Amino acid sequence: MTDSHPRRALPAERPFGTEPDPSAAISVRGLTKRFGSFTAVDGIDFDVPRGTIVGFLGPNGSGKTTTIRMLTGTSAPDAGRALVLGEDVVAHPERVKHRFGYMSQKFALFEDMTVEENLRFYAGVYDLSPERFAQQRAYVLQMADLRGRENELTANLSVGWRQRLALGTATIHDPELLFLDEPTGGVDPVARRQFWDLLYELAGRGVTLFVTTHYMDEASNCNRLAFIYRGGLIADGSPADIRHDLLTEQVIEVRLSDVDGALAWLERTPGVEEAYLSGASLHAVIDPAVIAGDGVLPTFTRGLREAGFADAVVGLVEPTLEDVFVNLVARAQQS
Repeated sequence: MTDSHPRRALPAERPFGTEPDPSAAISVRGLTKRFGSFTAVDGIDFDVPRGTIVGFLGPNGSGKTTTIRMLTGTSAPDAGRALVLGEDVVAHPERVKHRFGYMSQKFALFEDMTVEENLRFYAGVYDLSPERFAQQRAYVLQMADLRGRENELTANLSVGWRQRLALGTATIHDPELLFLDEPTGGVDPVARRQFWDLLYELAGRGVTLFVTTHYMDEASNCNRLAFIYRGGLIADGSPADIRHDLLTEQVIEVRLSDVDGALAWLERTPGVEEAYLSGASLHAVIDPAVIAGDGVLPTFTRGLREAGFADAVVGLVEPTLEDVFVNLVARAQQS
């Protein structure tokens, strides 16, 4: 890796070469983007195998959208190389534009046009013949469950239906690769689940999906993940690899009434690397090597109760991807 931020390598991971891999759907080496003195993307390397769902995860402002803009040829990098479907998008972005689709994090459809009119407009953007448009129109309406809504104004659709239409326009030309930049932002949980069902259908047809999100619960929907923080990759691999191989510490869950007080206590307790709210409970990443005596559970149960948290219930939990990401971010901040 050429990242300026440390990244834990997976045990079976091969080192990256100096040249991108033309067989991958996306292959990036040393990709860098600066805005004045600020480095938005800092020398990242990664490969996206064809036919996979890859989640590009990180908090807002971490470099996700900037990376997508470089991969789609809408923003030129300051350094590095990027191949998309085997084509150099830095040198020849026009060669691949009709082979991928892009769904922006901001709603980019025409609200004063109907569903049908939006589909026809984007079919024109991709130069679809009348025959090809008829085929793709039928597929998109069926896939997005928009039959019967063809003449409805886009402005009158709910957020969830607008997202379905946006996905339909992004796939009207049957792309090999689809970039989705935070596609479920502002969508309720039920609509998010339904939207991911549509993405699974596309993946089942062989479409490669590159999805940016800051929702950690969506990460488990992906075949492979890459975590970006402050412009640098801090981890990548399958969800299982990242969860089990990148976090050697233990994670405890604390359930009690005084969450704020217990959080403050955990944050100043030796052996606690990170403590944070997780749903209605607390999670804490523990370094077992620092805990002497009876072990992690008895030590923290006794300590919390002696500190006045008599109702504290402490248990070990399987690390979630959120636990791993919080831990990796903390390590990056300390480096």
